[in-house]
Amino acid sequence: MMNIVILDGYTANPGDLSWGSLKEMGEVTVYERTRREEIARRAADADIVLTNKVVMDREMMALLPRLKYIGVLATGYNVVDIEAARERDIIVTNVPAYSTESVAQTVFAHLLTVTNRTEHYAQQNRLGRWAENRDFCYWDTELTELAGKTMGIVGLGHIGRRVAEIALAFGMQVKAMTSKKAEELPASIQKAELQSLLATSDVVSLHCPLTEGTRHLIHRETLRLMKPSAILINTGRGPLVDDEALAEALNEGRLRAYCADVVTEEPPKADHPLLHAPNAFITPHIAWATVEARKRLLQTAIGNVEAFVNGHPVNVVS
Repeated sequence: MMNIVILDGYTANPGDLSWGSLKEMGEVTVYERTRREEIARRAADADIVLTNKVVMDREMMALLPRLKYIGVLATGYNVVDIEAARERDIIVTNVPAYSTESVAQTVFAHLLTVTNRTEHYAQQNRLGRWAENRDFCYWDTELTELAGKTMGIVGLGHIGRRVAEIALAFGMQVKAMTSKKAEELPASIQKAELQSLLATSDVVSLHCPLTEGTRHLIHRETLRLMKPSAILINTGRGPLVDDEALAEALNEGRLRAYCADVVTEEPPKADHPLLHAPNAFITPHIAWATVEARKRLLQTAIGNVEAFVNGHPVNVVS
């Protein structure tokens, strides 16, 4: 029987789901959270380690001689040193495309927060604003219709394409910066380079992977290309944007709103500039965390372990 250790199981499964079927494949120990200095002791006898955000680098792998498999409880696998894993013949797997619908939904939850401000009005009315009003209605924010507006999407993978489909259903025009050729795109999506996309879009949504080429893709100069009325949305990776530059643009009124589910350092420090910038709408990295998405995550992660135990690993990234 395999010795299976889950180093940080809490975020994926805070208790509303079950690791039960994993226990059929070995002895399972679940830790809610694990600090770096605890890894070697907790995983000393592990054949299989599952991790979400706990980093498994070369130094740590060297301390775990029994380790044969690392399962990442996420799509991104930058928490694992893939080269070191290959050198030690450690299989590494991830969970692809489990959160596509949930993340795309979050993009539009953020967008509608800005265009319709339903939470703002609901809160105002709890305080008696409508009851005290002289007219049958009131509004004290700009209200915007999405139909006819342009959505620029940076990165057209699973999530980017789903966002495009939803934008089209709202009657928006869609442009995309993508490595795909123009002839490979649906007729409803126009291929565009970054500068043109930023300059002409009313809404820009980031869905590209984080690489050295995309780190701080949105910075002071690229922000200046955008319309002051534009809305920028980031449900991808925090470092795709320069947080300081974003806060500066918001403070100076050069951007209508910035909506993000991610920041560069998570959790952020209390004085993080975007937490206090006007028209910054920041959620705590929850786009992936619907019950439905987390169920898919666990099912796939456990299926990955089962395939490995049976000698036919799937979703291998190492």
